[in-house]
Amino acid sequence: MAAYQVMIKPCGPTCNLACRYCYYTSKARMMPPGDLRMADETLEAFVRQYMRSQDCGVITFAWQGGEPTLMGVDFFRKALELQERYRRPGQTVENTLQTNGTLLDDDWAEFLHDHGFLVGLSVDGPSSLHDVYRQDKRGNPTSAKVIQASRLLTRHRVDFNTLTVVNRANSRRPLQVYRFLRNVIGSRYMQFIPCVEPNGFEDTPPQGWSEEEMPFVHRPGARPGPEGSFVTEWSVDPGDYGEFLIAVFDEWVRRDVGRVFVINFEAALGAWLGMPSPACTFAETCGGSLAIEHDGSVYSCDHYVYPEHRLGSICEDGLAEMVRSERQSRFGREKARLPDACRRCDVLFACRGECPRNRFVRAPDGTPGLNYLCTGLHRYFTHISPWMDVMAKGLGRGQCAEDALRSQAYMASRTSR
Repeated sequence: MAAYQVMIKPCGPTCNLACRYCYYTSKARMMPPGDLRMADETLEAFVRQYMRSQDCGVITFAWQGGEPTLMGVDFFRKALELQERYRRPGQTVENTLQTNGTLLDDDWAEFLHDHGFLVGLSVDGPSSLHDVYRQDKRGNPTSAKVIQASRLLTRHRVDFNTLTVVNRANSRRPLQVYRFLRNVIGSRYMQFIPCVEPNGFEDTPPQGWSEEEMPFVHRPGARPGPEGSFVTEWSVDPGDYGEFLIAVFDEWVRRDVGRVFVINFEAALGAWLGMPSPACTFAETCGGSLAIEHDGSVYSCDHYVYPEHRLGSICEDGLAEMVRSERQSRFGREKARLPDACRRCDVLFACRGECPRNRFVRAPDGTPGLNYLCTGLHRYFTHISPWMDVMAKGLGRGQCAEDALRSQAYMASRTSR
């Protein structure tokens, strides 16, 4: 069967922080009562089925949360033992760990280094921006611990990248955020994801809204802040998100091509080259990235952990059967269903309607299903188009990627004079 990935939530939504914009802590209310920790039997069942059902040579285990480090190092030692037990000849196993960084210490860093974990560190910028929403359960700031974590990982030579949630607070300070990640955190691999949360998202799944509830694009209800807005006050404004990406791109293309890698820009280049997107949000279809909770429940996607999208349990149903089920296939194909406004768009090849979970806005003609971020994404893709053309043409002529990037940087330097 085709390769797929599963986001593993070994402690479910349990976390030591209380980030205001977190879309996952509310999941605790739908979890069965009891210990929110993955049992050894569930872990083994997952590892066995996951590895046996994959035909690809490289298998990635993506550990997420909540906060997965709450499970302790011994849990992950057990996972590594199971991976080795069920690894078939020719298979290579990789592990990634997404963390808020506040619980990392020397023992953790040594373990992560020795076993080749790739760490994703969540950081939203300098303290004045990071601490607006990312606080602990007592309301204390967390930025100092995150900076300490980045230095700890660097000192122990642990490969890490940064994941930044672009929200209403930091979206208007793009260069402050980017330069902090580059100069203070020392990040060389960055990802920027938009914070988009409709009011009532805790109980209503994506596509669960009635057409009458959906706001019209360009109207106040389709932006955060105004009374009656469809989204939470901490959600990013569509226009601000586009301008954030543009400002970061302009800084990157003039100074950092070849030495800082931004996943958002790499995905865009792939679109200009006609390649499948490495990011599901910009792929034509989806369905190949599922989520498993601590109790073994499997869901269609990490952003669709609602009863309506539960596929079954690893302890009762076969993982491979759930992945290739008609229900999951239909879920993946639904992404390609777009309103006419999208199909007429000149950047559809790069955007693909973005993530379906954000399609809760009505087009000017009243058609539902337009993406909340549409206006900002269109501005962003239009802005980067000349630079993407340079890189794509360079690669088409047989240049290596680095040479194409240098060509782009040269072009940028001339136009900035």
